[in-house]
Amino acid sequence: MSREAAGTTDTAVLVLEDGRVFTGVSYGARGTALGEAVFTTGMTGYQETLTDPSYHGQIVVQTAPQIGNTGWNDEDDESSGIQVAGYVVRDPSRTASNWRSTGSLADALTGQGVVGIAGIDTRALVRHLRERGAMRAGVFSGEALASHDAMLDRVLASPRMAGADLYGAVTTKRPYMVEAQGPRRFRVAAIDVGIKFNTPRMMAERGIETHVLPADSTLEAITDVRPDGVFIANGPGDPATADKPVALVREVLERGLPVFGICFGNQILARALGRGTYKMRYGHRGINIPVIEHTTGRVAITSQNHGFAVEGEAGEEFDTPFGRAKITHTCPNDGCVEGLALADGRAFSVQYHPEAAAGPHDAADLFDRFADLMEARRA
Repeated sequence: MSREAAGTTDTAVLVLEDGRVFTGVSYGARGTALGEAVFTTGMTGYQETLTDPSYHGQIVVQTAPQIGNTGWNDEDDESSGIQVAGYVVRDPSRTASNWRSTGSLADALTGQGVVGIAGIDTRALVRHLRERGAMRAGVFSGEALASHDAMLDRVLASPRMAGADLYGAVTTKRPYMVEAQGPRRFRVAAIDVGIKFNTPRMMAERGIETHVLPADSTLEAITDVRPDGVFIANGPGDPATADKPVALVREVLERGLPVFGICFGNQILARALGRGTYKMRYGHRGINIPVIEHTTGRVAITSQNHGFAVEGEAGEEFDTPFGRAKITHTCPNDGCVEGLALADGRAFSVQYHPEAAAGPHDAADLFDRFADLMEARRA
């Protein structure tokens, strides 16, 4: 790929914490991006990926070779702006061609100050990360370019993802409400540790009014909403740092309210039930990851984005302060826990994204299950 194809003539360098260096051209803003280098296998949905709060603090590598074909639009953001720390692609599209497009991906990156790199061998980079694991990295361009040793020193001085407390950086600063479509059937309090815009929309389609609350909310803030159920959102960082949301969920469980969590919310619920979490080698990031539901044997193709997981094995049952619980879902690729639930059914969670933006719709019925759970409690 020529430098002209990337829309720039500036050199950019990607430096990994183990010393591996990739040289390409600047894509987006110039400067420095520091974060954890991870790869996503999604062939579509780059706008949703870039604006997903779960990617906060990460340098995202796209395995799909050509990115940017459909440009950037005003409708597909999953948060208030781009969340990634940096962006790595092989071949940026020369032009944006889509009837919904209002600008180019390069312009969006530049306008929001996101430093990226293009024109490198992303296949070699992904193989490197797959073998050695996700690791700290830096993208450098413009005046930030320096000697390899100096840039590596900056990478090594940056914080690791293990132990990273990031959900506070993406939570809403003040409560807000998303109305139900049509007659309101239920009212839900959503603990925002990094919620995506599409989640309240999916609930609204089912007649659910969603009150999105800051991550540091109290139990009183939740009960003031008079919710029929509580939702725990997705989000970034190490779940081992989420002590306040974990304590809040324990209080909610003591009240007997129905609880549904996804992704980071799955890990928070697991911690509330006494389970541990761990950092994965390179995580699950893509929109074609299979998950087995052990009660039914059903396999769903899911959208995922997580670098941490819950300890446990398929079908495992365990005691909690709130009764027996069970590991309900696992990934057949590696045995990773993908879901858990209390035996009495009043709380459940999954590690994947049933709102699937972008991605498959196999798991969308989980929102219906949440509605059924709230209906059963009301009855």
